[in-house]
Amino acid sequence: MKLDPVSLRLFVSVVEEGTIAAAAKREHIAAAAISKRLSELEELLNARLLKRTNKGITPTDAGLSLLFMARSALNNLNDIVLQMREYSDGTRGSVHVVANISAITQFMPGLIKSFIDRYPLIKVVIEEQQSLAITKAVAENRAEVGIFTRLPHGADIDVFPFRADRLVLLVPDDHPLAERESVRFSETLDHEYVALRSGTHLNFQLIKAANDLGRSLRIRMEVASYDALSLMVQAGIGIGIMPEGSAGIYRLKGAKVVQLDEHWASRDLDVCVRARAALSVAAQLFLEHVLRP
Repeated sequence: MKLDPVSLRLFVSVVEEGTIAAAAKREHIAAAAISKRLSELEELLNARLLKRTNKGITPTDAGLSLLFMARSALNNLNDIVLQMREYSDGTRGSVHVVANISAITQFMPGLIKSFIDRYPLIKVVIEEQQSLAITKAVAENRAEVGIFTRLPHGADIDVFPFRADRLVLLVPDDHPLAERESVRFSETLDHEYVALRSGTHLNFQLIKAANDLGRSLRIRMEVASYDALSLMVQAGIGIGIMPEGSAGIYRLKGAKVVQLDEHWASRDLDVCVRARAALSVAAQLFLEHVLRP
């Protein structure tokens, strides 16, 4: 015989009830079966665990020690069951999210905060990627949820509308365009740019828009974040284009936001998953949360 949780539970019941008959009624098992279990338990542990008297059953010193250990062991086993059930119903787990810089700076902080407030035992791991790399990562099952600026892609994924943003021009306070309320993109091309790094969707979008006008984008500096872009513009190094929601995050001292009068300045962001039906419960809860209006 090996030590098992059933024998420990029956032992605890006998000690707590004081008689085998009462324990048998509580556990819905024959009294003879409990007696057999107790005898086997004493034999296995090579110790007398119970004293039988006319008044009932009481534990020996060894029995008292076993009682405390058995209660602890049974509680730990029950805790294992409860925690694993939390995984099955999605209240415990993790979600791997890849998102582009526009989604991370504008929308994700508030969404993740409200999600973990609702599901505190679900860990959200968020990684910044470029939009095209996001669709690939999700298609290859290297991430469960992706958030990217809408663009053509060949990935076999499920895509859902997420949010919209708008691009604006950021210029130093003393710049010739600083007094304007809005500008056309063509009017900016005579000036030097601080641009997001090559490979990002925004970098590609601006270069394409310039090429469509038969012009080129005069990039003086490339940076890796909107934070760095805004700081460089404030320092007077050049002008830059970024989402209006991201520009509103930073305390702009020495720079001004100017509206960009172009249809492509309005952009859509999407959420993607490899297959919604195949998501883990935790990932399904996260997807439902970010898609909620």
